[in-house]
Amino acid sequence: MEYAMTRETLKTENHVHRGTGGRSEENRSSGFRPAFMDTQTCRVYPSRFADGRPAPFHMLDGLPDEVVMARDVSGRVASIKSSLVSGFLRMGRFFTREEAAAEVDQLACA
Repeated sequence: MEYAMTRETLKTENHVHRGTGGRSEENRSSGFRPAFMDTQTCRVYPSRFADGRPAPFHMLDGLPDEVVMARDVSGRVASIKSSLVSGFLRMGRFFTREEAAAEVDQLACA
């Protein structure tokens, strides 16, 4: 059974990737921007605030309705499709958190 992604999922991912380069705070200076990719459609969604402005970290509220599974009572996105993965965009390419971490490591060695 696959579970929809939630804010708690993102919090856990940030904890797991702390210190690896797989978090926005650790890779922003290398040109990475938070995004989500739908593994079913290969569509990439840059992370945005609900009003459409680019977000400096992973935000569920700016995702389009077609990937939203549930909203809370205040209208904020509570969960998104399980086929979405969090990652980053850099120079037009999507990187998973693990791929971004490896790229940050390579950039540090260059």
